[in-house]
Amino acid sequence: MDKTLYDRLMGVDPGTIGHYITGGFMDPRIKPVRRDSKMCGPAYTVRMEGNDSAPLHLALRQAPKGSVIVIDRCGETLHTPIGEMVALFAQVQGFAGLVIDGPVTDSRGIEKLDIPVFCTGFTPAITKILGVTGETQVNVVCGGAPVRPGDIVFGDADGVVVLDPETVEEPLKKAEANIAREPALREKLLSGGLLTVDIFKLLDADVPGYIADAKKK
Repeated sequence: MDKTLYDRLMGVDPGTIGHYITGGFMDPRIKPVRRDSKMCGPAYTVRMEGNDSAPLHLALRQAPKGSVIVIDRCGETLHTPIGEMVALFAQVQGFAGLVIDGPVTDSRGIEKLDIPVFCTGFTPAITKILGVTGETQVNVVCGGAPVRPGDIVFGDADGVVVLDPETVEEPLKKAEANIAREPALREKLLSGGLLTVDIFKLLDADVPGYIADAKKK
């Protein structure tokens, strides 16, 4: 990923850029093991079925530095291929993070590492390296969000969003402008001011009524 784009994204938050996109949100169950984690990088995708973790180990050997390894577990919710040693290897390889639509193990060990690891929870059930199923660098679905190889995966304590690198500029600019306005808005609210949305004007407009009338015609 271009360093300028990386730095700009890390200067905002997924929750801020979330104001300006309509999709790409992973299920809120997918959260970082460490709440202070923040992650941004291009997706290197893994489709991993059942109990066979071979495709993940292939990805760990082939993915470029700075990648976010995104693992589609194809509905498996018990077994995990990610423990402390796998996460440590990913950290040493220089990956930006690991995201799995499923649990991890060795959570206490992972908490001590620097690499962001996002998951749905924790388990003692471990996968095996069988080498009979799975794929890498294909379109996947992780936490309900479609992820293509090279999509931008952006996450923090609030969750993960998937961004199209071809269209990220517009929502990013709006998020940056939002961040720039926040200090003044914070001071305004602390002084007893109101939010800028005029909710009463919206209610007076009776938008639901207007829509109901339009449907009758």
